[in-house]
Amino acid sequence: MAISKRNRVSVSFSSTGMTDVVFNLLIFFMLTSTLVHPTALKLVLPKGSTQTSAKPQTTVSITRDLKFYVEQQPVSIDELEAVLKQKLGANPDTYIALHVDRSVPFENAVMVMNIAQANNYRLIIATSPK
Repeated sequence: MAISKRNRVSVSFSSTGMTDVVFNLLIFFMLTSTLVHPTALKLVLPKGSTQTSAKPQTTVSITRDLKFYVEQQPVSIDELEAVLKQKLGANPDTYIALHVDRSVPFENAVMVMNIAQANNYRLIIATSPK
């Protein structure tokens, strides 16, 4: 009577488990990257062709209904200078990114520019690429 072994070790490699992990990671990073927004305000920025390499410390946004925001915090134009001084201090090399909706009158952006100039802040006007 011949007894043979039934347990044979397979030499082949199955990569289905690895591809499942890779696809799950791919889906995870695709979903989380769409959730990250630099500004949560919906603004239609004017088009521009130049880029700057300076990194702003904070952002000031003006929406189409003329509401002012410092990052995500709503402020009035009267409070804007005090909030910027509290947030940035008196550092003269501080950059502020100005995000203004395309439909906002230019005089409202000039008010923010005047506040920045009075406090020696440098202003970067945000635009969308052409």
